[in-house]
Amino acid sequence: MKTFYLLGFTSCVWLLVACGKKTAETKPQRKDMIELVFASGSLEADDQYNLTAQTDGYLVKLDFVEGDAVREGQVLAVIDNRQNKINAQSAAELHRIAQRNAEASSPTLLQITANIEAAKAKLKLDQGQSERYKRLFDNNSVSNLEYENARLSATSSLASLHALQEQYSSQQSSARQQEISQRVVRDVNQVIKEQNRIKVIRSGKVYQKEKQLGDYVRKGDVIAVIGNPDLVYAKLNVDETSMTKLKPGLAVIVQLNTNKSKTYKAIVREILPAFDTGSQSFIVKVYFADKLDFRITGTQLEANIITGEVKNALVIPRPYLNYGDQVTLKKGNQQVVVKTGIISSDWVEILGGITQQDVLLSN
Repeated sequence: MKTFYLLGFTSCVWLLVACGKKTAETKPQRKDMIELVFASGSLEADDQYNLTAQTDGYLVKLDFVEGDAVREGQVLAVIDNRQNKINAQSAAELHRIAQRNAEASSPTLLQITANIEAAKAKLKLDQGQSERYKRLFDNNSVSNLEYENARLSATSSLASLHALQEQYSSQQSSARQQEISQRVVRDVNQVIKEQNRIKVIRSGKVYQKEKQLGDYVRKGDVIAVIGNPDLVYAKLNVDETSMTKLKPGLAVIVQLNTNKSKTYKAIVREILPAFDTGSQSFIVKVYFADKLDFRITGTQLEANIITGEVKNALVIPRPYLNYGDQVTLKKGNQQVVVKTGIISSDWVEILGGITQQDVLLSN
C-alpha cells in the first residue's frame, strides 16, 4: 500500500528563454494538500462465515444454490454417516433400559420391595412373640433363655428389614445414576447424529457453493459461504507502514474495478488488530456512506483513505527539489536546504528555508 498526496489546484510554471536555451523557473505557491493512503481490497458481506461439515461422509442431499436467502436453523445439506445413526439408536435404547430400571416397577426393585414386605411381616410376628415371652417371663412361666431368644429374633428381624430398605435405596440411587449417565450418552450421540444435517448458523444469503451432491466431505470442509446481504463493506489490505496514520472515522474514496468511472464515499469502521499472514497486510473494514449499486461480494476494488489535509500549504513542484532537500535559487544560482513536509510524486510541501517570493530554477 502507498501514501499519496493531492493538491487542490494546478501550479503555474514559467518557461523563460535566456542565452539561447530554455530554463524552467517557478515560485513557491499556496495550495491545499490532501494526504491519502492507497489500499486494494474487495467487497465482503457483513457477518460472512463458512458453513462447514462437522463429520465425514458423502453428501446425499444439497438443497441450495448460490444466491439463495437462507434462515437460521435451515437444513442445507445432509451427510450420510451411518455410524453416527447407529450410535444414536444404540444410546437411545440403552437409555430406555436404564430408565425402566430406575422406575419402581423395575424387576429388581419389585423383588427388593417384596422382600421388604416379607421382612416387615416377620418383624411384626417376632415382635409379638417377644412381647408374649416377656409377659410369660414376668409371670415365671418361661425361662430367661427362652425370653432372650424371642427378643433376639425380633431384633434380628428389625435389622434384616433395615438392611433391605438400605438395599432398596442403594439400588434405586444406582439405577437413577445409570439413567442419568445413559441419558447424557444418548443426548451426546443425538448431537453427533444431528451433525449429519448441515444447518444455517445465521440467516443470510449464500454467496458461494463449495461442494456438489455426491461429494465425499471431511470434518471441517467448507460447504457454503454465507453472509448478510443487507450490509456489504469494503475489506481493505493496508501495508503495515501506513497503519499509524489510520483510525476509525476517516473518510475513504472507493472505486470498484467493475466501473472505474465511478467512486463511492465510505468511512473506516474497524481496524482488525491482528496481522493477516495470508495477504501480508492489516485488514481494515470500510462501510459505505453512499448507496452501493453493485453488491457482488469478491469484487476487487481500490481505495484512497484520507488521513490528513493541509490547508494553504506552501508547495513547489517535485522536480525542483534536489538531493539533500536542496533547491536552486535564481538569485546567485545559490543552493539552499529546505525543510520539507508532505512529499508526493508531483509536489513538495515546504515548511522552511525559502519564501513564496523566491524564484527557483530546475536542474
